[in-house]
Amino acid sequence: MNEIHILDVDLNLLKVFEAIYEEGSASRAALRLGLTQSAVSAAVSRLRTVYQDRLFERGGGGMVPTARAHELSATVREALNLCRKTLLATDEGSRSFSDRTISIGLSDDLEIAIGRALADRLRVDAPGLRLLLRQTNSYQATDMLAGRTVDLVLAAGGFTSRSIGRQTVMTGGYSCVAQKRPGGGAAELDLEAFLQRDHLLISSGGYVGIVDDALFAFGLRRRVEVSTTHFAAVPFLLSGENAIATMPTHAARAVAQLAGLEVLSCPLELPAYGIELGWRPDVLRDPAVLVVRDAIVSVFEELPL
Repeated sequence: MNEIHILDVDLNLLKVFEAIYEEGSASRAALRLGLTQSAVSAAVSRLRTVYQDRLFERGGGGMVPTARAHELSATVREALNLCRKTLLATDEGSRSFSDRTISIGLSDDLEIAIGRALADRLRVDAPGLRLLLRQTNSYQATDMLAGRTVDLVLAAGGFTSRSIGRQTVMTGGYSCVAQKRPGGGAAELDLEAFLQRDHLLISSGGYVGIVDDALFAFGLRRRVEVSTTHFAAVPFLLSGENAIATMPTHAARAVAQLAGLEVLSCPLELPAYGIELGWRPDVLRDPAVLVVRDAIVSVFEELPL
């Protein structure tokens, strides 16, 4: 853009860009911003003129960003956040997060375990702030932070870049979940009974998991009846009195509570896992990110292990 364009640009256009990019829909962006859909359409038209690009194309039931929009997204978001921080700094006592969205990358087992508790805490600590939870894993976490597609990341196994700020928020183990048997079922499960069960495997690869690696060391195998990549699918796939799934304890307890399943101790000795909270150093200048980071730490401190 040249100087004439800059003088003509309304900052609210960038808020429309941000909302459509994150929502993937002009109607949802309008709802989020409290605007009419015609006002959002007019803003998109002006943005296209300013950036000399279509920016968003209709497709897949919404608005799909062009390559140019993807290129602009991080810069637009950073510019808006800088403006928000200057406004917040003018009156620390009346700090408002009503127009803020903070994105967190995390796996669905963590989303199941802490998502609701985190939202409840932020309703008190940062009224009006909205969470955007994005699926990730330990292989993608660093790239998501570097690419500015998320503000914070929770990942198992740490991060591949030394430039990322980090804090260990949890170290945990594994438990089994199964349908409750008539009469209460067994409080403990030995290895022989474990191997006789029909197993549900939750694995990003979909073929083998940490349990199979541990059994292989003893020359043993289990029978996997169904395999999935999603922890959220466990209550729907775990059917029958003989079925069992082994998963991180934090997720096992959350799933069992929601679906009325039974949590059993795992008869195998499996390695403990650590969960780290990561961030780019520059984001800690943003009060909204800080309040979310502190809320995440607090939620994990209260999580039963």
